[in-house]
Amino acid sequence: MVTSLLPSTQRVLLRRLAVEQSENRVPSLIAGLVRDGETIWVGSRGQVNGAHATTDTQYRVGSITKTFVGVLVMRLRDEGRLDLADKLDEHLPGTSLGNRSIGEILSQCSGLTAEPAGQWWERTPGGTPEELLATIDDSALRPTPRHQFHYSNVGFGILGELVARLRGAAWHEVMDREILRPLDMRRTTLSPVAPHAEGLAVHPWADVVLPEPAEDAGAMAPAGQLWSTFDDMTRWARFVMGDTGEVLHPDTVAEMRVPGSVDDGPEWRSGYGLGFQLLRHNGRRLAGHSGSMPGFLASVWTDPVEAEAVIFMANTTAGVTGALGTDLLDALAEHEPRIPEPWTPRPDVDMSLLELTGEWYWGPSPHVLRILSDGLLDLRLGHGRRGRASRFHPNGDGTWTGLDGYYAGEILRIGRDADGKPNHLNLNTFIFTRTPYAADAPVPGGVAGWRPAGS
Repeated sequence: MVTSLLPSTQRVLLRRLAVEQSENRVPSLIAGLVRDGETIWVGSRGQVNGAHATTDTQYRVGSITKTFVGVLVMRLRDEGRLDLADKLDEHLPGTSLGNRSIGEILSQCSGLTAEPAGQWWERTPGGTPEELLATIDDSALRPTPRHQFHYSNVGFGILGELVARLRGAAWHEVMDREILRPLDMRRTTLSPVAPHAEGLAVHPWADVVLPEPAEDAGAMAPAGQLWSTFDDMTRWARFVMGDTGEVLHPDTVAEMRVPGSVDDGPEWRSGYGLGFQLLRHNGRRLAGHSGSMPGFLASVWTDPVEAEAVIFMANTTAGVTGALGTDLLDALAEHEPRIPEPWTPRPDVDMSLLELTGEWYWGPSPHVLRILSDGLLDLRLGHGRRGRASRFHPNGDGTWTGLDGYYAGEILRIGRDADGKPNHLNLNTFIFTRTPYAADAPVPGGVAGWRPAGS
């Protein structure tokens, strides 16, 4: 067991894992936590071939496969080989989905059926890409609004073939060359390689198990074929959080974590980005994916802000509760929260920026502009109020560009008086002044001056 946690924290985590495995009768279950790129705890319960699973035991990871396909598509986008706005017909012509964009398919809002035509694809040998594409007729489209979330395994089968057509090689060969080898994920494979767990179903009313088939899914393999280990999934978790090596720019991975569609349940807790599932939990914004194939369940959830991740893998068709991962993260936060690094003054602050800091007013609303430790500017509502907030990075010409929030991509310009002193901010036509509606700044509509009510 790898751990750097207090014994009391380890016991809490182990008990949660043990309860999950025992009460839900899971043949084997391995789970662990990552913080700051390091595995800080791993626990294993049950047995694989008469022994505890290790971090090198393979399990089938199901739909976590989709995240790898998403990365391959985004690599093509970043190379200029395709655009997310491209219609499918521009690259894979001839289906009834041809007028839907690649971005819609990638973010699960294309309206495509969830499962392919024919037999239950997860338990039967798969067909060829040509056979899959031939089934995408009008009957494969669902009468849901095109912007509405509708999970589709078929969509990722199509995206796998899109990658194959544009690269001139099978999608899994491209994945091995462009992702797995660069990230040294040598135990992530299309078919099982020993040591690996056997996929099992547990009888609901008796303590007996049934072996599940593990067929090659063929053209549907990009939706859930991969096998992997806990160690490899920790590397993938680091990738999702931004440790991308040379595989993809971290900004692109951050783009993949932005919601493209929302699963509209009683409350908005989950959604889908560009190949990543998204989840909100106790103030966290988690990105990753769950996985389910006959005989196996798995999940990888990451919190890029906290640089934390949770992973679990099990060889059971059903039984592991969806709350296991978030419960482990909650236990970590409760029993071993981070201790902040000591604050120290920075020696490299651009002193010329100090004159921009402090209070600015958008109309009568106070905002505060401050310099962040990384040299960015931060603008947000003052007096502890919540509302629009954005960070800005310098463009080198005296202007700044918004990085996030309402003003993402918008230009901030510094207005100055005749003496060169900053007297207003122009943020995409919004004018911020040092005092509410300052008369010496170019406030649109002019400033008539403050007066008592009724005068």
